[in-house]
Amino acid sequence: MTSAPAPLRVGIIGLGVISRFYLAALDRSPDASLIAVCDHDPTTFGRLPAHIGRYDDHRRLLRDADVDAVIVNVPNDAHFRICHDALAAGRAVCVEKPLATRPEDARRLTRYARERGLPLFTSFHRRYNDPVRALLHRLPKDVPVASLTVRYKETIEEHAGRDRWYLDPARCGGGCLADNGPNALDLVRLFLGDELRVTAAELHRDARGIDRSALIGLEASTGALARVELDWSHPGECKTVHVRLADGRSDDADMLAGHPEFKGSLWHEYVGVLGDFVSAVRDGGLPHPAPDGLAVAELVAACYARADGDGDRDRDRVDRTAHLGRTSRSDTATPASPGDRTDRTDRTDRTDREESPA
Repeated sequence: MTSAPAPLRVGIIGLGVISRFYLAALDRSPDASLIAVCDHDPTTFGRLPAHIGRYDDHRRLLRDADVDAVIVNVPNDAHFRICHDALAAGRAVCVEKPLATRPEDARRLTRYARERGLPLFTSFHRRYNDPVRALLHRLPKDVPVASLTVRYKETIEEHAGRDRWYLDPARCGGGCLADNGPNALDLVRLFLGDELRVTAAELHRDARGIDRSALIGLEASTGALARVELDWSHPGECKTVHVRLADGRSDDADMLAGHPEFKGSLWHEYVGVLGDFVSAVRDGGLPHPAPDGLAVAELVAACYARADGDGDRDRDRVDRTAHLGRTSRSDTATPASPGDRTDRTDRTDRTDREESPA
């Protein structure tokens, strides 16, 4: 009789807002157990069981804690350095989206993980949302998707707690497109496949130059068109997926349906994240298209590059994607995103408390 494999021994680096969902998922999982945590703020250790190792430096955790894998749950600008350190120490990595704030760093991490033969898993928690998965399951296999609209809107200050690092483009990698965009773009990949082309991008920035809202148009290799609507200044919260099929029928998923508690849907979503991460570590078994931090980082960079500052013209292009009109390539492109203009790897030694807002 074959015995069940021993639980994956996991450490968490960063105990901010999202860590409670990882902790709850680990507490419920028969396949993974929490061994150690790391945070600069010792007050975050208060409710942890006594046997959990406690560290104030991620390098000490990687050196001294007996863990197979780590969950990297820190501000965006720290992802590259900490993930690289964890891979160098021979640990599998699950990192909150985005994989890195710059596509070149995402490429470096992906290449390094392959060289080391280690899983590098990016957490896109919305793909594990029950209404989203139900919608994906009930779509007819014999009718193509013609268009897809993903709406991801919230008042960001309500979602990120007391820290304000996400409003610093040098730390976040940009604004709403850099931080909420990855979850929305991963959903487009989930429904339409991994071959996507950015056809339009319109960003609305505040007085500080931070993109507070965005309209993105994409086209899949199948010809299906997608529209992504992002908003950091939306009153309340709206997170939905709308699918229109080639035969004219349509269907929807409301990611918040059935979860009236603030952030209530995240409890089950992070159970899904942890389950897929364990599978990736043990046997590489992932769904298709699999969560791909590099692919999404490159899509985010392409969206920033596509945004040319002509709001009316880009709005026309994005609106047409919702009605199956074909879009043409923009004649001009803006400079790279704020995250691509500054080398920040020398600032990523810190393991700050807050991670990316959900």
